[in-house]
Amino acid sequence: MYYPPYDHPAYHQNQYHTNIFNNRFLPSRQYPPVDTEMLSQSLNEFQILIHQGEILLDRLNDTQYAVQLMQAAQQGNQSEVNRLIDSIDGLYVPTQTTYTPSGVIFELQSPAVSQGANCCTLKITLKWGM
Repeated sequence: MYYPPYDHPAYHQNQYHTNIFNNRFLPSRQYPPVDTEMLSQSLNEFQILIHQGEILLDRLNDTQYAVQLMQAAQQGNQSEVNRLIDSIDGLYVPTQTTYTPSGVIFELQSPAVSQGANCCTLKITLKWGM
């Protein structure tokens, strides 16, 4: 059975519709002057995080350490996982560790975040199982 197309008024395109965004009489938006100071601070903080991430990854590359960490995570022993992460020499930024049977996520926070600033975090996601 054939039904003719229904021309609903709400969907009807007005051929005389004018685009208000192309109105040349609207005032142009004023933007504040560019200030790169906050970006520079964030970059400096993030470079620290990248260096700290390298320290973490180097330690995870040690097979004995990785076995200890994975066994603690597999047993659901969060305090042991935290202790192992905190025992890494040279790693001083706050690090939150979450894990599943298939992977682990390390979230390294800038020292400025612990002081109340909203700067940067580095999230390292690694797969370690199926």
